[in-house]
Amino acid sequence: MVFSSPIFLFAFLPLVLAGYYLLDRRFKNGFLLITSLLFYAWGEPDFVFVMVGSILVNHGFALAIDRNLNHAEQLAQFTTKGRYQKRAKVYLWLSILFNLALFFVYKYLDFTISNINRIGSIFGVQEVPLRHIALPIGISFFTFQAMSYVFDVYLRRGEVQRNPLNTALYISLFPQLIAGPIVRYETVASEINHRCETLEDFARGVRRFILGLAKKSVLANCFAVLADHAFNYTDFSQLSVLMAWIGAVAYTLQIYFDFSGYSDMAIGLGLMFGFHFNENFNYPYISKSVSEFWRRWHISLSSWFRDYVYIPLGGSHVKSRSHHIRNLFVVWLLTGIWHGAAWNFVIWGMFYFVLITFEKLSGIPQKLKNPIGRYVYQGATMTAVILGWVIFRANGARNGLNYIFCMFGLMGNPGTDVAAQFLMRQSAVLFAAGVLFSTPILSKLCKAGGHLNLVKEAVSVVMFLVLFLIGASFTVTSTYNPFIYFNF
Repeated sequence: MVFSSPIFLFAFLPLVLAGYYLLDRRFKNGFLLITSLLFYAWGEPDFVFVMVGSILVNHGFALAIDRNLNHAEQLAQFTTKGRYQKRAKVYLWLSILFNLALFFVYKYLDFTISNINRIGSIFGVQEVPLRHIALPIGISFFTFQAMSYVFDVYLRRGEVQRNPLNTALYISLFPQLIAGPIVRYETVASEINHRCETLEDFARGVRRFILGLAKKSVLANCFAVLADHAFNYTDFSQLSVLMAWIGAVAYTLQIYFDFSGYSDMAIGLGLMFGFHFNENFNYPYISKSVSEFWRRWHISLSSWFRDYVYIPLGGSHVKSRSHHIRNLFVVWLLTGIWHGAAWNFVIWGMFYFVLITFEKLSGIPQKLKNPIGRYVYQGATMTAVILGWVIFRANGARNGLNYIFCMFGLMGNPGTDVAAQFLMRQSAVLFAAGVLFSTPILSKLCKAGGHLNLVKEAVSVVMFLVLFLIGASFTVTSTYNPFIYFNF
């Protein structure tokens, strides 16, 4: 089930909200847990057992870690204290190995086997049959949340949950279950048992959900049609330069409105139930550098890798430049792999490793004193982001490279054609809206209007009501509702 579907908007969500607010506080967590499991089981009920198994194992590891750390803190004798600390670290590493093994089997086993078979065919080795294991929806997100829980218990950033149902609620809470944001345990640890729902938060949550719904149902889905049209070309000599750029820019806007819209809906739903999730996007397409782009894009993922991988490896505070480069390489290799079991995702991660390493070592754009130079670099940053999305979107690494060649007329392809010119004319308003809404211009204009008075509040309510009706109508009438991060 996805948020931008009629069954969710007009059945699941109203029933869950009604049940939640009618129940006594003692039963709210249990109710949310049951409804979250039903939400996840809507499409593939068998996957629930995978997630529940992951929750129980990680719950057990966290309890074992907490127990040993408590013993270590209570003991004055160094040797005995050190023994308990070592045991806690062993349990931590066992939890990491378990989660990575689960991740590998369901997401990367067939990819690994196919590559082994490709190498083995060179030497005449018999092929290993593929396992064809179905990918559980949202496994990348709920696995990272489970790991965050164990890490934060080990780092003493959140109190361990004695009740496994509370652990299950944190990991499986339906607003962020299948597409994030990746909610760190320390962010909501106290709210699992001690949150307070307010009318103000509920109203903010409704508005944020409506905004996300409009982003996803109206903008993302319209850009998806354009992007699919361009990326579906199989004869690259027929893909004109203009059509290639239309597709690349359309996908750049599609993935932003698709994912940020879903994050907006998740954050809004969290507020409706008293949870406060961190922001996941901050207008990434206005970034002045690639490093800044990743501080604004998918913030929950980049901060997860920063705090749980990059900093523990030493980050930038290491003895040599080579160690710093190694740390960046590990993070961006893992970032690429996290997104999918295909070589184009690995190449995409390595693409950003090269760009960010260049910025870290050169000090650019900070060293650019000339405003023109900074604007040129900002344009180069956005071009690099667009090319990166082409690699990300393409059906295979070779197709991605050929598509990029087409964008610069290097495949013997024409500069333009009738179809591209027609799409450009038909979609000019859509592209203008996409560019406008991917910047903070409208947000700043609204803030410049000052505090809301009664008239402004009434106008705001009407505007959001209209926006909901538009988003809901697109949801009901559209037969095309792709969701990119649903596959991760």
